[in-house]
Amino acid sequence: MRNLVVSEFLTLDGVMQAPGDSDEDTEGGFEHGGWQVPYFDDVGSAVAEGFAAVDALVLGRKTYEIFASYWPTASEDEPFTEQMNSVDKYVASRTLDAADWQNSTVLEGDVADAVAELKQEPGGDLVVFGSGDLVQTLMANDLVDEYQLMVHPLVLGTGKRLFTDESESTGLKLVEMETTDSGVVVLTYRPAETDSEVDE
Repeated sequence: MRNLVVSEFLTLDGVMQAPGDSDEDTEGGFEHGGWQVPYFDDVGSAVAEGFAAVDALVLGRKTYEIFASYWPTASEDEPFTEQMNSVDKYVASRTLDAADWQNSTVLEGDVADAVAELKQEPGGDLVVFGSGDLVQTLMANDLVDEYQLMVHPLVLGTGKRLFTDESESTGLKLVEMETTDSGVVVLTYRPAETDSEVDE
């Protein structure tokens, strides 16, 4: 059985919206896009470690479109270009009929059922980057096996959050922690009630 890992850049107050660019996601009048960029080089090793375990990506439509507009033409000298283009990508979308980026498939039917089926297939980790709406669905259906959260020393006060007022109460077990020079804390959690199953 494959593990599903949610990997997110977060602010100290839990905001995950638009870390990479000012125009990435302005929904709700969000004006702080690109907040993670000054810290990226400092968390590069953590990002690289997360990529090393990726067997396939599961992405929401918005995150998929952001990635698909960049990676197919990205320089081959960038460290993640080859892997991002070659890895299997599964897209959760109610509006896309097809996904043109190399090795991309639009999930059919109920997304929770589709991801549950993917988890039953042989292979390595299924990893979710960004994809806030999708992550809410995966959490609500108890499909997340691990969270890799890169918490930045920054408070924005507004924006979409990973854990919302609608999130269910869930016990988590800290399994790994690292602090970077700039004060980013890389935290790896697993749901406490399923930790023994994940380790098998």
